[in-house]
Amino acid sequence: MQFHLQGFVPGDPELAQASPQALPHADAVPAEVDVLIVGCGPAGLTLAAQLAAFPDIRTCIVEQKDGPLELGQADGIACRTMEMFEAFNFSERVLKEACWINEVTFWKPDAERPQAIVRHGRVQDTEDGLSEFPHVVLNQARVHDFYLDLMRKSPSRLAPHYARRLVDLTVDPAAADFPVTVRLERTDAAHAGQVEALRARYVVGCDGARSAVRKSIGRQLVGDSANQAWGVMDVLAVTDFPDIRFKSAVQSAHGNLLVIPREGGYLVRLYVEMDKLGDEERVADRGITLDKLIAAAQRILHPYTLEVKDVPWWSVYEIGQRICDKYDDVPADAVGSRQPRVFIAGDACHTHSPKAGQGMNFSMQDTFNLGWKLAAVLRGQCTPALLDTYSAERQVVAQELIDFDRAWAKMFSDRAREGGGEGVDPKEFQRYFERHGRFTAGMGTHYRPSLICGAATHQQLATGFVVGTRFHSAPVVRVTDAKPVQLGHAGKADGRWRLYAFAGRDATGLRELCRFLEESPESPVRRSTRAGQDPDAVFDLRAVFQQPHQEIDIAALPALLLPRKGRHGLRDYEKVFSPDLKNRQDIFDLRGVDRTQGALVVVRPDQYIAHVLPLDAHGALADFFAGFMLAR
Repeated sequence: MQFHLQGFVPGDPELAQASPQALPHADAVPAEVDVLIVGCGPAGLTLAAQLAAFPDIRTCIVEQKDGPLELGQADGIACRTMEMFEAFNFSERVLKEACWINEVTFWKPDAERPQAIVRHGRVQDTEDGLSEFPHVVLNQARVHDFYLDLMRKSPSRLAPHYARRLVDLTVDPAAADFPVTVRLERTDAAHAGQVEALRARYVVGCDGARSAVRKSIGRQLVGDSANQAWGVMDVLAVTDFPDIRFKSAVQSAHGNLLVIPREGGYLVRLYVEMDKLGDEERVADRGITLDKLIAAAQRILHPYTLEVKDVPWWSVYEIGQRICDKYDDVPADAVGSRQPRVFIAGDACHTHSPKAGQGMNFSMQDTFNLGWKLAAVLRGQCTPALLDTYSAERQVVAQELIDFDRAWAKMFSDRAREGGGEGVDPKEFQRYFERHGRFTAGMGTHYRPSLICGAATHQQLATGFVVGTRFHSAPVVRVTDAKPVQLGHAGKADGRWRLYAFAGRDATGLRELCRFLEESPESPVRRSTRAGQDPDAVFDLRAVFQQPHQEIDIAALPALLLPRKGRHGLRDYEKVFSPDLKNRQDIFDLRGVDRTQGALVVVRPDQYIAHVLPLDAHGALADFFAGFMLAR
């Protein structure tokens, strides 16, 4: 993490200087904001944390609860989400506290004693090399804490307004400014019943499956239910079940159960299959109690014992997969002629079972996709057409998740088949888990060609950096200080585009690219970087040479790779890398980069690959960004 750019500052380097542009946090919500976020769940806080980095964007986040979440709800954190947390600079805090999921075990009825269970399989949780991060488990409330801490330390000093319920929301498409009017009712005892009004340029509903924002724009969740009740509980228990500290899928003659070890070494989450529901029946009608939930878990784990000592949190739910057809307030026939002003994200626009562990993870990816787009439009960097891509991209990949979850949840709820009977073959259940490991790790997203995602015309130049997928990091060595780092960790949640230039054998193409970016009137860097901004304020260029770091002459590097920044004009020495040859992890081999020609990998602010181009495709690079970025 770089700091001291504007001068030496003692103390916590993560505590940014408060900006005079920031909205002061008062008891009442502000009268006018650029972005109003409704809901302090994972989706809402991901968006708030992104926007908090921009004090020139007036952001307000409200929550119906009286204060921050303390326990319960989601807990699984996918590898892809850990990559995102690195962009927010708190991945190390999560890794330190979380329980790491390394292997998954599978249990089925014992063939000789069908009322008992026996382990029949064990697999690695995620494939080698899929990510530099593991799959971990941590209380959702701690994830909220990290986001809230990040917001408090940001230049905006952003903090939520709690105890606010959305009353109504109206949009005036003809309004030139602040077209969204919102009324909020205060629900705390001291101000109960008071109504506040504010106007916003944009509103984002991250307010859950019963979203008031979604209802206000006339969107509906559409789908079906599996008519199966499940319970979930976090327990402190004494048991002789040998895999209590592994993620374990248990199929028994008495039902199905999923074991998720939790952080701290003692806490365990159990997902327990309960009753079949009638066609019109809801889970609340069954009156499922905690005692019934514990008894069901004990039956399923037989002959092993489970003595529950404490239950900090529990809940019951019914499996269902539902999704909205669009994630903003613009009718399908008005796209392109009307700018979206209201968006929905997370459970407000898609719901599914927790079995694949994608609820919290997928919701945060929604707003990680949306946040940089809102910032770019509000700051005058991009045209409002950029905002249409949010619904277009996220709705499609959510439908893919829904389809996967429907099959996965059905297999999980089926009885284990023995012999030629009905049910699911336990080995097929295990194979399905292994085949879809990338999806459950959060790597299933692949965006289609669009305004901000180019065609894969030159994919052969970097076969491991697939256009439309997340940038797959790899080890490199920083040339100026020989420090081993992950290249992808350069991609922070700061709204900047990353240009990763992989040099060919003689590095001529890289030098010509730097000359074009620095000097040509068509250069996106020159077109979009305003006077007075640092040279990398919009586009962060990073170079990777093929030679060992000892052979790179720093004095001969183009100026754009040693940019002068800040009020002192200090040089940035962290832009140039070599392969990690000492550990035989050559990024050119790992990611299939063409050694003769090299390649330019263009990465969006949300870490997804927008383009792979030849280093000399200057015109194509300029045309791509001219399609949605505004000239300075």
